[in-house]
Amino acid sequence: QVQLAESGGGLVQPGGSLRLSCVASGTIYSIYSMGWYRQIPGKQRELVASSAIDGRIDYADSVKGRFTISRDNSKNTAFLQMNNLRPDDTATYYCHGGILSSHYSDSYAEYWGRGTQVTVSS
Repeated sequence: QVQLAESGGGLVQPGGSLRLSCVASGTIYSIYSMGWYRQIPGKQRELVASSAIDGRIDYADSVKGRFTISRDNSKNTAFLQMNNLRPDDTATYYCHGGILSSHYSDSYAEYWGRGTQVTVSS
């Protein structure tokens, strides 16, 4: 079993910065991808940023140039550095991981953290 735990959310003023962290723990053989999604009540969860094992990184257009995803593979951790935050970045941010728990390909599964709240307001 694999668990993802986010931290780093909070209240910040417009133009401010926050850094989210996500640690994957449990039975992990390899992490194919880690990423961040966000959700506002009543709306679908949307991709913010993702980082794949092949080095590919994707960002939502709305966060390009402001957010940066990074990973520390030695610690099974992903980060989301969020700069120049805007009120419309307010949401619950969820960590997502595509993870193999053994060398068998059918051990691949996708996991979600419980979410961390980010509120951008003056």
